[in-house]
Amino acid sequence: MNVRELAHVMALTEFIMPEPDREVSGGYVGDLLSWVMGRAQTGNVWLTIMSNQNVAAVALMAEVSCVVLTEGVKPDEALRQRAEQQNINILGTKLSTFDAAAVLKQLMR
Repeated sequence: MNVRELAHVMALTEFIMPEPDREVSGGYVGDLLSWVMGRAQTGNVWLTIMSNQNVAAVALMAEVSCVVLTEGVKPDEALRQRAEQQNINILGTKLSTFDAAAVLKQLMR
């Protein structure tokens, strides 16, 4: 599954999607940026409520396929700009982080 397919299946809002064909290999949930940086794996979907520009830096270093902002959170302007510059896919959902993770887990089976 790629990010475009994930966005369709989960009815995600597309905030920034410069690389819709990136493959999705799993998921990671976390809001502590240093923790995510050390534990998220290449190709993961990162579920978070964090929406500042540091999210783009961590997503780039962790090589996640996309960031999904949960709970109806929207990216701030600095995150939008940084994500566009660094080709980071940023999507969103109104689902709680727990529910979004449960849906993602089912899709990864």
